[in-house]
Amino acid sequence: MRTGAMRVAEISLPAIRRNVARIRDLTGGAVIVVVKAGGYGHGAAHAAAAAVEGGAAMVATADLEEALALREAGIDAPILCWLHGPRTDFAAGVREGIELAVNNLEQLDGIAAAAELAGRPATVQLKIDTGLSRNGIARDRWDDVFARAAELQRSGRILVRGVFSHLANAGAENDSAQAAVFDEAIERLRRQGVDPEMRHLAASAATLSSPHLHYNTVRVGVAAYGLSPFADKTSAQLGLEPAMTLRSEIVALRAVPAGTGVSYGYNHVCETATTLALVPMGYADGMPRALNGAGAWVTVAGEHRPIVGRIGMDQFIVDVGPLAGRLALGEPVVLFGDPERGNPPVEIWAGLMRTINYEIVVGIGPRVVRVAVDEEPAVGEDSEAGQVGASDEEPAG
Repeated sequence: MRTGAMRVAEISLPAIRRNVARIRDLTGGAVIVVVKAGGYGHGAAHAAAAAVEGGAAMVATADLEEALALREAGIDAPILCWLHGPRTDFAAGVREGIELAVNNLEQLDGIAAAAELAGRPATVQLKIDTGLSRNGIARDRWDDVFARAAELQRSGRILVRGVFSHLANAGAENDSAQAAVFDEAIERLRRQGVDPEMRHLAASAATLSSPHLHYNTVRVGVAAYGLSPFADKTSAQLGLEPAMTLRSEIVALRAVPAGTGVSYGYNHVCETATTLALVPMGYADGMPRALNGAGAWVTVAGEHRPIVGRIGMDQFIVDVGPLAGRLALGEPVVLFGDPERGNPPVEIWAGLMRTINYEIVVGIGPRVVRVAVDEEPAVGEDSEAGQVGASDEEPAG
């Protein structure tokens, strides 16, 4: 671990493993864990390895660059990626055994050409637009793409391993309508003589709430990291454990009298004499500036203490008040983590910012060192940054 790291996102590998195992047991089918965007901010390679150890059949990224980076990091599990630009080098993906999603006929032909160049078949999954109106094969092109896929599979240039789509999460009625479109696509694909091994429609929300949408495979992102995809259900209620604990430390303590202004603009003035603690994290690290004055808090010495004053690019201030006599420089500060261990849940930030927990964890900046921890905290305790035992680092991206 980097000496003196002041900003740490501690990632529990056991939590990721248990979350994936929980999802696998819940669905009874194959589980694909999405590790795009740096493993939702957790560190893609560590997250991918833990997911596979937890029982994931495959991991997935958005684009090919992310998938190739996993190969370079030593991840040899099956990898799917689905978002391609017009200059994507499919040959690199085929050479590395990456499963490539097909969103249109042009991509299918490009992948087939790359397979010939690489001298080996390409494994593909067909992505269907069932109503999200983003990526995927448009309904009026299904027959053309499916027929071409069947031809290429018969010739040995491609193997169609999967077919999938993505729900809009626009309510049960819309989910069912999308599932009906998906079913039609699968049937029309079978008529062409192609019957893919994997069929997946459900992401985290449908996986945890709609068993009828599981098919034989589910594709989860945020749930694998122990976060709830629902505004009205906590991780604990879903049987999930948040894997990320965002930590920093106190680097300065200052006793101040009543009436002292705090940080830029003096939008906070101390009503009584107190002690202020300086914590070296700010909006450059993914801590939203708009949290100031919003009621956010952190955990210091096992107690909840308020963030006061404006959040800067590199630092923020906590009123540690009655704790002052118990604190020294280097005292750990937990910004968010598992509430079952007494830490603030990331959903506090998300709620105050009127956003979702996904955006918060993905937005944790590159200065924050990701430390993968492969040990369990002692019962009733949370491990301390800088005392993480068996661990390894990974860059944010």
